[in-house]
Amino acid sequence: MVGGASWTWWIGFHVAVIVLLALDAALPGHGKDPRRAQRFAWIWTVFLALAAAAFAGWIALKQGHVPALQFVAGYAIETSLSVDNLFVFLVIFQGFRISAQRQHRALLWGVAGAVVLRALFIALGVTLLDRFGWITYIFGLFLLYAAWRLVRGGSAKAAIPEWIRRLQPAKGSLLPVIVAVEVTDLLFAVDSIPAVLAISHDPFVVYTSNIAAILGLRSLYFVLAGLLDRLRYLHYGLGALLAFIALKMLAAKWLEVPITLSLAIIGAILAVCAVVSVLAPGSERHGQKAAD
Repeated sequence: MVGGASWTWWIGFHVAVIVLLALDAALPGHGKDPRRAQRFAWIWTVFLALAAAAFAGWIALKQGHVPALQFVAGYAIETSLSVDNLFVFLVIFQGFRISAQRQHRALLWGVAGAVVLRALFIALGVTLLDRFGWITYIFGLFLLYAAWRLVRGGSAKAAIPEWIRRLQPAKGSLLPVIVAVEVTDLLFAVDSIPAVLAISHDPFVVYTSNIAAILGLRSLYFVLAGLLDRLRYLHYGLGALLAFIALKMLAAKWLEVPITLSLAIIGAILAVCAVVSVLAPGSERHGQKAAD
């Protein structure tokens, strides 16, 4: 057993990741037809979500329902917090003025690199938590600060570093774009990985849920690219999500929150955020204005 799972499980998971990345690279629909691209993005997003659900079912069968629910919670947290990344990617691509087809290629390389960086980050986080229990409180306070910063900023875009806003168009090379994607993904991982570690300290569960969410990030970007500016209250929902996870982490010594209750609260926060963003007066007008 290594990191909560056998070598066979680790190797099998990474083989699946490589296959999915290869399929993603081979998918049609990233050319000049935006409707076709959007359709393929929806299909691939749904397929990856179903694949994650099937993997959770396999964990439940082999390890029990608790690790499976922890995987689902980690996947939900990472996916929801990754919407912030999509805002950053949108700004990066606008700054570099690259086409949708080149955006797909840059995101594909960005996702592949993120798999490696997240593995190192998660290994470090799990090691620190195992050796120094008081790190839990540091992570909890950091997440509280992240929640406050997100809500105070007025929008998720407020969290975008200034250097990204000043990006200049690239001259043929995608390398600067990929580097920007990697760096910003790592910056946002500082929030998301401690959040998932608050759900589980099992390296296999934390890592696989993180990577499963990242695999869907590329297609999710193309699904939501036209809707990002309509998610007016996203930052409040993500702030509440981070605050709940932080308080759960800080109070873990005295209060154990069942994983089923955690999932219910996470789902409720995200549902309220989405419904309010869609139904709020002027949301449609705000989206049309942003599109112009």
